[in-house]
Amino acid sequence: MTPMTPIFFYHLERQPLDAVLPKLLATSLERGWRVVVQAATQERAEALAAQLWSFDDESFLPHGTRSDGFPDLQPVWLTSADDNPNNANIRFFVDGAEVGEIGGLTRAVIMFDGNDQQAVEAARDGWKRFKAAGHEVSYWQQDDSGRWQNRAAAK
Repeated sequence: MTPMTPIFFYHLERQPLDAVLPKLLATSLERGWRVVVQAATQERAEALAAQLWSFDDESFLPHGTRSDGFPDLQPVWLTSADDNPNNANIRFFVDGAEVGEIGGLTRAVIMFDGNDQQAVEAARDGWKRFKAAGHEVSYWQQDDSGRWQNRAAAK
């Protein structure tokens, strides 16, 4: 039997997605993982990709989108589609992107805006649904120094 994919809920309170996502992508690549970032719209996926080009003058995150092509060659693929064309190990769901197929992933990460009550409610509903389905779920918040801390976990 294939193990259930662990799901990490990241509560964005101290920093916006644009500030947090590049660091998490860099950490994923350092671990040797391939990544898909799924946004709610293709326009948002393209905007996030554009932002990755300039987030840090000292580093580079190799990435691509549908407009770039060659998804199988991209370590980080940004999309609005529920596919895995770069054989990713980890998938980030951002801006309310609907969580689809997550089987076979090392982990799934649902990032939600703590200033958006609808997003918070959707995350709570997702937590209950995935826990009931047998996934290991964990809830992450940033501490005062910006480090992510696991505040709750359940199987």
